[in-house]
Amino acid sequence: MSRTHRHTDRERAAALAGVFQAAYLVTRVARHGDAPRGPLEASLASVLELDAASVEAVFGGTAGVAEGLTTLLQQLSPGTGARNLELTRYVIGILHLERKLSRRQDLLRRIREGLEALRAGPGAPAPGASETIERLAQIYLATIATLGPRIMVHGEPTLLARPENASRIRALLLAGVRAAVLWRQCGGSRLGLLLGRQRILRAARELL
Repeated sequence: MSRTHRHTDRERAAALAGVFQAAYLVTRVARHGDAPRGPLEASLASVLELDAASVEAVFGGTAGVAEGLTTLLQQLSPGTGARNLELTRYVIGILHLERKLSRRQDLLRRIREGLEALRAGPGAPAPGASETIERLAQIYLATIATLGPRIMVHGEPTLLARPENASRIRALLLAGVRAAVLWRQCGGSRLGLLLGRQRILRAARELL
């Protein structure tokens, strides 16, 4: 995206929804051992979109982040009842890790190199394939997970102990950080969210 482009609430809402979608999917894998295939593949595919023309294009269109938009509205809208505090904690943790990552050009370079190597492999990488998920999880472990403090994911112990679930969670956290990068690039910030929450919510409703 161009540096001179004036970003909109619509773009910020889509990027933030990407963070919420990744966090929601983490809770699903940790608590139930599965996640909706469409949102899962859209979130994982977004990590491989390194030079997309727009925020929505990163997710393959608005439909790719619809689950995140719904979750964002549930979590941030006033008067919606009890919120998922665990999910909120994951969102905060992802945003915090992205801020730390933004100051580490060495890690950003390693992440891009790892993703480019994955994209350059034989055939187009299938986002939901176990091999792709494992590679994304390894990239997360070798880079973002070294920043600390790690995001502690809670769920069913028997499910968390399964290697395939651990890999899916790490790959989804990488997707969440990718969306958080977009959020910051679009001018998103913690203060901006506090002061402009109603604009973000309105944009999210329009996107849905």
